[in-house]
Amino acid sequence: MSAFSLSGCGVGYLLQAGHGQWQLMHARKPVSGLIADASTDGSLKTRLAAAQAARDFASRELALPDNRSYRSYSALGRDYVVWNVVATPEFSVAPKRWWFPITGSIAYRGYFREASARRYAAALAAQGYDTYVGGVSAYSTLGKFADPLLDTMLRYGDLQLIGTMFHELAHQLIYVAGDSEFNEAFAMSVERAGLARWLESQGRGAELAAYRERMRQQAALQHILADGRAQLARLYAEPLPAADMRARKQKQLAAIVTSVRDYELQAGLRSGYDAWFEAGLNNAHLASVATYFDCVPGFERLLDAHHGNLREYYAAVRALARGPAAARRALCLGPV
Repeated sequence: MSAFSLSGCGVGYLLQAGHGQWQLMHARKPVSGLIADASTDGSLKTRLAAAQAARDFASRELALPDNRSYRSYSALGRDYVVWNVVATPEFSVAPKRWWFPITGSIAYRGYFREASARRYAAALAAQGYDTYVGGVSAYSTLGKFADPLLDTMLRYGDLQLIGTMFHELAHQLIYVAGDSEFNEAFAMSVERAGLARWLESQGRGAELAAYRERMRQQAALQHILADGRAQLARLYAEPLPAADMRARKQKQLAAIVTSVRDYELQAGLRSGYDAWFEAGLNNAHLASVATYFDCVPGFERLLDAHHGNLREYYAAVRALARGPAAARRALCLGPV
């Protein structure tokens, strides 16, 4: 394949991606073998067994792909499997997009080495972009490979581990090349519905109630961020000199931080955005939130319209996936 046909990727970038994927796959070990092995650490066995029970549940009860994904385990020995770079122009809340084979245009660019991601982000920042580098615990190869469980997924509690698995399996089920917002919001809707059903099936009513309360609080936070981002978009559309625009941008970003802090105080929680606020909130942070969460309410309304029947819901989402982009955007804007 020539460098010309790789357009937005670049040969060097694809080589690092291919090498990183090879390392991940080369490290795989069957989960069943690890659980049976007397030398496997007991806590790891417990986590893997819980993951396998949820993996069975995903195919049996959530109608997610029944394949070899998440039946093996890879220990990478680092905090994250990849680091994603998100970038926006200085006066825009729309993320820069990159084109890749298979996935098409997406709103982030991943690196298997944190230093490489930060170098690339620094180069974009030097060109005037707002940037954000975020670690990711898992990603989907969209069924091209049998994706393993990763030690990076085990850094968190069982609910986040299981939710991540449901999320990535949803990508294998339905994926629209070039539409990150549609893909991520769909996977988030499956993750949330799946976790609620998993907890209910386990008779963990108190945890289910706590999870639903966290989702309610998260929705309130997303509303604050989305409203702030909309105000910035209106600001950027004004015909202002760059210096005036820059000053008003910083004032609006500070107002978003204040609103989040006020909600934290009111709800008695920490939102998890401390690192962003300490580094200086920017357009790229807001764009990354939008990619994953803006369309989630629309998908959840669609699931409700099908009375929680996941197979019917997936059929409706597939119909949207095959249709025009305008129909997919309309899902985000109002009731089904």
